[in-house]
Amino acid sequence: MSNLVEIVDSLENRISKLLHRYEKLKQKSKKLEAELTVLKELNEKSQEEVAQWRDKCGSLKLANSLLGSDQHKRDTKLKINALVREIDQCISQLSE
Repeated sequence: MSNLVEIVDSLENRISKLLHRYEKLKQKSKKLEAELTVLKELNEKSQEEVAQWRDKCGSLKLANSLLGSDQHKRDTKLKINALVREIDQCISQLSE
């Protein structure tokens, strides 16, 4: 009979330890989920910032090309040609 009591005590002890581990893991999981949420928000903000910087960079490149800098003569010519085509399309639509 004492053997059975020892087994039950041992099982209770193991179950108690498992429940304690479970609670620790549950708390860790909540903490990690909160951290993940924060990191996702930070990542979204960073991606938005990168997109804004890319737009600014593109705008600066366009401004440099329109100013006629030596580096961007080809870009300037292409942009002017595109603008002329757009103007021609507008004129043809107005004349119809």
